[in-house]
Amino acid sequence: MSLEHPRRRDLWWAFAAISGLALSGSGRVAVAPRIRSVLNAASSFTYKMQRLLIGAHRLAPEYSEADISPAFRPNGSIDPQDEDYLKLVGNHFVDWRLKVHGLVEHELSLSLEQLRALPTRTQITRHDCVEGWSCIAKWSGVPLSEILLRAGVRPEARFAIFHCADTLDDGESADPENIRYYESIDLIDAAHPQTIVAYDMNGAPLTVRHGAPLRLRVERQLGYKMAKYIMRIELVQSLSGLHGGQGGYWEDRGYEWYAGI
Repeated sequence: MSLEHPRRRDLWWAFAAISGLALSGSGRVAVAPRIRSVLNAASSFTYKMQRLLIGAHRLAPEYSEADISPAFRPNGSIDPQDEDYLKLVGNHFVDWRLKVHGLVEHELSLSLEQLRALPTRTQITRHDCVEGWSCIAKWSGVPLSEILLRAGVRPEARFAIFHCADTLDDGESADPENIRYYESIDLIDAAHPQTIVAYDMNGAPLTVRHGAPLRLRVERQLGYKMAKYIMRIELVQSLSGLHGGQGGYWEDRGYEWYAGI
């Protein structure tokens, strides 16, 4: 295939970048601005097509107790060493609070005890990692919609951002506050019945390896969207002000924002 035409060449490199991302969950791709624009267009097209073909409310497959994986491989960070987080671990998250803020009518600050008192959903679902592995587990937690209902989402809000406790070192940033893990979803996925903030896995409280005290489960997307160690949820109108502007830690480094499956 000839790559002499500039647009054809850009599309080829975009395809190559996407293919490379599908093979590695931790590598980064240096994406030139022109290639980034092609990737963004492809991601937008994927998002629109998935919304059109599967709709906003279709459920991800759920499984039986017999299908639960004997061992659930943890994704992403497994042992955050951030000082504030270690203090929370040391007192069993008694002092931890989930902050809900931004474009809401009422800011919230919820303890684990308060979260456990809210309506609960339990679901047995498959976790699909961009690295190519999958595991099945049972998750229990609060539907995100229940939390947002209590906060009161303002009409101009479009996205929910999840700010986490774990710092990832990409070797480039001198300010660790700039590289704490973060993710985002739109309010369509936030309202989906299987989108929960989980505090239990397989009938027991989350371990540190699996995101204690709270992690996101958004079951129709890939594993890197499942933010762990959640500290606060922020409602915003645009993702442009969030670090690199692509909507998530890995998205700012070349991954697709709408990682639908």
